[in-house]
Amino acid sequence: TFKYEENSPVLQSLALSIEPRQILGITGRSGCGKSTLGKTIARLYQPTGGDIRFEGTDLATLPNRKLKPFRREIQMIFQDPYSSLDPRATIADNVGEPLQTQFGTPRRERDKRVLELLEAVRLGTDHLRRYPHEFSGGQLQRIALARALAVRPRLIIADEPVSSLDVSTQAQMLGLLEDFKRNEDVAYLFISHDLSVVRHISDTIAVMYLGQIVERGDNDAVALRPAHPYTGALLSAVPIPDPVAQRSRRRIVLSGDIPNPTDAPEGCRFHTRCPYVMEICSEVEPDTYTTPAGSEVRCHLHTTGPKLKGRSVLELSKGDI
Repeated sequence: TFKYEENSPVLQSLALSIEPRQILGITGRSGCGKSTLGKTIARLYQPTGGDIRFEGTDLATLPNRKLKPFRREIQMIFQDPYSSLDPRATIADNVGEPLQTQFGTPRRERDKRVLELLEAVRLGTDHLRRYPHEFSGGQLQRIALARALAVRPRLIIADEPVSSLDVSTQAQMLGLLEDFKRNEDVAYLFISHDLSVVRHISDTIAVMYLGQIVERGDNDAVALRPAHPYTGALLSAVPIPDPVAQRSRRRIVLSGDIPNPTDAPEGCRFHTRCPYVMEICSEVEPDTYTTPAGSEVRCHLHTTGPKLKGRSVLELSKGDI
């Protein structure tokens, strides 16, 4: 469970929770605070407020010297796998390093575990003594996944793990994550700016805008019946393979400049770009509203003005305001 209450230049008043064998997808434009959120939960960044509860322990208040037992419980996969691996170390050393650091595992036992992990991510055992520069981007990302799994963590934070991969390689990586979710007692925080990828893999979706979660709910509820105009705009921009359906599809086009996250607008943060903006939006910050579908959304449309009454924002026109 992550709860942030204080105002800061990036993250603002947000709360999240993840259960084992669940994938929580975080999406939003670049710069909205997704990676900062992930790194703060992993305590790579020091939070200035709120709490990070891991099985009852608040990690936010723990000094660095007491964090080591939790380092193996929370692992990260970064966007650039090459820069996250030691280029001068073999794959055996890169993947096996957490085992040695956390448990002092002997080399022979360590190599046996590394072989098991490489096979699990569909890489051959002949890769053990090779170096990172000898692998493709997709192979390196699978190696990064193997390293994250080495110490059997309870939470894996995947920060844009497929954004640099081609479509077919993305599918392989996403398939591996789904397999491990089913077979391992691990939870995933999956961060991506690509809503189509988040929709494909996540059980729950949270949409961020300027450091806030503006909508959160089950995959189908968010993807099929978006309750926030920003979510609707993101979904309307996702390409559809059917050309006829793509031409007839309604687009929500956002205008205006993106505000500086360190100087966010008063009231609703999205009001400067929202096609359905009302007078109250620039004056009062919206409270969290629970929709009939069970999603949580920060938007005055559900409590003021036309009141959507369970409708998707994609069913709303400017004439309704």
